[in-house]
Amino acid sequence: MEKTILHPSAFINVKDVNIIRSTAPLAEQMGVLHPDQLEVIYSRKWFKLLVPEIYSGLQISLPELVRLQEAISWADGSTGWVVTLCSGAGWFGGFISPEMSRTVFNNDKVCLAGSGAIGGTAEITANGYIINGTWKYATGAHHATHITANCIIKKGNQTVSDTEGEPLVLPFIFDKKDVNVLPAWKYIGMIATGSDSFEVKNLEVAGNRQFKIEPSAAVVNEPLYKYPFLQLAEATLAVNLSGLAIHFMDLSEDVFNEKIRQPRLTDVQNALLTDVLESSKTAIDLVRKDFFETVDQSWRTIMDHGAVLDDQLTQVSITSRKLAHAARENVDRLYPLCGLMAAKRDTEMNRVWRDLHTASQHSLLTFA
Repeated sequence: MEKTILHPSAFINVKDVNIIRSTAPLAEQMGVLHPDQLEVIYSRKWFKLLVPEIYSGLQISLPELVRLQEAISWADGSTGWVVTLCSGAGWFGGFISPEMSRTVFNNDKVCLAGSGAIGGTAEITANGYIINGTWKYATGAHHATHITANCIIKKGNQTVSDTEGEPLVLPFIFDKKDVNVLPAWKYIGMIATGSDSFEVKNLEVAGNRQFKIEPSAAVVNEPLYKYPFLQLAEATLAVNLSGLAIHFMDLSEDVFNEKIRQPRLTDVQNALLTDVLESSKTAIDLVRKDFFETVDQSWRTIMDHGAVLDDQLTQVSITSRKLAHAARENVDRLYPLCGLMAAKRDTEMNRVWRDLHTASQHSLLTFA
């Protein structure tokens, strides 16, 4: 159990942070990650964080993952979000057929983008499936090598049912060349993620393009692929928000120090700035400590026993939401005290604020 909670900077190389941050304004103008940012990602194999080792992936532990992803998001929100979503899709390597995985992941710049929404259909054929559909919010789609998407399974004009009588929905993996990316990301933040839509029209694919995401369907027998996808997703998304919040707090400290040096503020006003900043830092760190301890415990359990207890999974979900909410709430305590610097669109502070308030709209983290 950690006695102190470390700042995200402890988990990322300073040179990488400088490259990522220095190119972030250009990346936002471009609407996609900057080539220098991508080069850092490729050199560190961040898109392969969760890819099985047998396919040249890093296959890191969940405790390592959440601390690194918080650090990358602390460096830059869009970079962190792309790494989180695309490395998360790399986790599917534990479920995709070995034959397909050896082809997909045999690439130093492999990147899986996609959507968790049910946006299309897969009609069963003699040789596989015919895919049609449109999906939204495919983070990283522009530099992806492959795209994943959920489809309702059809047999002729009939929808195939699952064991509970509901429409059967299964994920598929496509080559990027078979997908048409559609410009659609028009939101205030996370602009450099390039989270556009995509469509597939009358694409015939082999049966090994389909896979299932559940512990019993894992084809790589490792604890990482036995960990439930829902809690994996909740935890990794939550640390994006805490990383952004800590970045905003760091910037707020610089702004407040500058204000305190000016003679126009009273001692009471100066004390208010200091108190609000310190209480916000303390509040987020208390929630971070609880979150990391909860995730770490769940990981120890799966390593020791091959499965996570239901109560532990519930706690991972709860602490993930608490972290997401604490990130936004404490940033919004600081924002009014930062002056117009926080509202000026071309400042780093404003970009961090916009990224946080865009990322925090994710449906997995919206409700308590």
